[in-house]
Amino acid sequence: MSRKKWQVSACDKEDAARIAQEYGVDPLCALLASSRGLSSDEDIRGFFFSGEAELSDPFLLKDMDKAVERVNEAVDSFERIAVFGDYDADGITSAALICSYLGMREANFFYFLPTRDEGYGLSVEAVDRLHSMGASLIITVDNGTNSIDEINYAASLGIDTVVTDHHRVGSELPSARAVVNPHRHDCGSGFKNMAGVGVVFKLVCALEGGDSAAVLDEYADLAAIGTIGDIVPLTGENRKIVRAGIERINSSPRVGISALLKAAGHSGKPVNSSAVSFMIAPRLNAAGRMGSAERALMLLMCDDEKDAALLADEMESANTERQRTEQSIFALADEQIKASPSRLYDKVIICDGEGWHIGVIGIVASRLTEKYGRPCIVISRAGEIAKGSGRSIEGFSLFDMLESLSDCLSRFGGHTHAAGLTIESARIDEFREAVRQYTLKTDMPFPTRHIDIKLNPKSIGLNILDAIEQFEPFGAGNPQPVFGLFKVTIENILPLSGGKHLRITAVKNGARVSVVRFGVSPENFPFCRGAVVDLAVTFGANDFNGVTKVGVYLKGIRYSGLSSEGFLSGIRCYSDFMRGEFPSERGFSSVPARDFIGGIYRSLKKKTYASIDELCVDTGNTGLEVCSVMLSVDALCELGLAERAPSGRLSLTGSKNKVSLEDSKTLKRAGELSRRAAVKQ
Repeated sequence: MSRKKWQVSACDKEDAARIAQEYGVDPLCALLASSRGLSSDEDIRGFFFSGEAELSDPFLLKDMDKAVERVNEAVDSFERIAVFGDYDADGITSAALICSYLGMREANFFYFLPTRDEGYGLSVEAVDRLHSMGASLIITVDNGTNSIDEINYAASLGIDTVVTDHHRVGSELPSARAVVNPHRHDCGSGFKNMAGVGVVFKLVCALEGGDSAAVLDEYADLAAIGTIGDIVPLTGENRKIVRAGIERINSSPRVGISALLKAAGHSGKPVNSSAVSFMIAPRLNAAGRMGSAERALMLLMCDDEKDAALLADEMESANTERQRTEQSIFALADEQIKASPSRLYDKVIICDGEGWHIGVIGIVASRLTEKYGRPCIVISRAGEIAKGSGRSIEGFSLFDMLESLSDCLSRFGGHTHAAGLTIESARIDEFREAVRQYTLKTDMPFPTRHIDIKLNPKSIGLNILDAIEQFEPFGAGNPQPVFGLFKVTIENILPLSGGKHLRITAVKNGARVSVVRFGVSPENFPFCRGAVVDLAVTFGANDFNGVTKVGVYLKGIRYSGLSSEGFLSGIRCYSDFMRGEFPSERGFSSVPARDFIGGIYRSLKKKTYASIDELCVDTGNTGLEVCSVMLSVDALCELGLAERAPSGRLSLTGSKNKVSLEDSKTLKRAGELSRRAAVKQ
């Protein structure tokens, strides 16, 4: 787990009591509401009673009237309409929604979803293909805003375009018949955070004369899947749409969705936002990642159970293949990062490989970002051309960085925290250096661990599950609540599933709690029995033999003695040093003196430490001096006096050889950088 800055939300207990009484919500639920800044009548009603709220007028979106006019004209004249989508869950559900609607109106339409090899968005080749298939109108879904040249080319062939999109808007809009995008600077819609499928949903509402209720009844499930899959904030209108969609999936699911759930082993079980996020959306995405997204689109539009079962099995196989491929590339990328100190400590990590499957590099980038706590870009080379996908952390805009460095790139696009790019393979090193220069004067924000409420282990009971359920659906902007169990003592650590996972028993004031950590073996868990720690956990229902218990799941852990801000600053200082930067304002004083190193050696002589973190707590070095601890350990390892296991455990080697600290290259380098920093100061 990467080190994060823990931030406990402020909670007004008096206001929470008022919310519980006035609105009849569970007291713990009211505390959660207060911790998330929900206080006003508008906030509370909009969040807890969003099902009662009206959806906004779709015609508030700029150009919606023009879009409706052109689409109706094409439908009424039986013109050939091409629906051009995208290969992710948002693009697939967007296409399914508008195609289902056009089918209901008996329009003359067909759809086209590009493959990942063809790339995101319209291309000249795609326009030629649509033209050859007789299209006189293209409706783009989840793309099109930045397809300036391609839409102009379509116009030259006599093809009109209606753009529906939700991506960032550049300095120029395409010359389409209509560009419906809530992020247009001149768009008067009050709700901006729609997914691509949300914009399509609004278009269908407008085509139905603004009858949002009827459209919601018919298409909320598709809109919900795309909205959750695209990780847009589940607030405002998105919350209403997703709630309605999940209700539709549970009460009267489409044939294709039922088949998908059955293939995933979830048939007959309740579906919530987590099931959509971790079961439905990934399998739709897998189709586009590993082959053709059109198979997923066919599944969502399928009415025949046998055909749907076959398509769903294909999605399941694609998802299994995706998981294997993702794991393989993650291992290669992670090894590449570890093998290169310059990459390991870069503020933005960039790794690349020949022939890496472009369908999974975004997921790999996300996993690396979570592991290292820094933005990461994974690039796949295919001869002279390479494609990359990046993920970022809160407070750093990947899109803005790519925009600033666009001279290095052939193409780029995306959002603040997720973006894609195309680059000439020969320019990857140039791009990597440009990124380093861009971030040179950037104080990268610390990744944050948000804690909703501190909780005592003795307070954990079934009532927590009822309170949490009222916060459904979960997603971006409304994550599953995270609770902090502070200053608990680890009593036991046991393996689960043959060592793939582990279970921790922790105790505080006689109250015990059993916590599960997935994906980590006891051998690689950098904590030991007796450690006093803080736990960040989530709760879920654990049903066994008809009995429901509260399942507790570990999301984060740290030693209780660590000062989050100071400790992270020390880690950051060490990273600066490893990059050859030692900022005078925090770095030059962190070069360890002989006595300091001697103290670290004596501590290691007493015991083996599970991690640097435990060593820092045990020696009382929990602030900026953490950098000194890490440099000391590096020097001791370099001189053969200490060793660091792959798990991070630290111990002495037992070497009896006489060594001199002056022989340590680490200390020499630190001293030189310190002198330079002192001169600059």
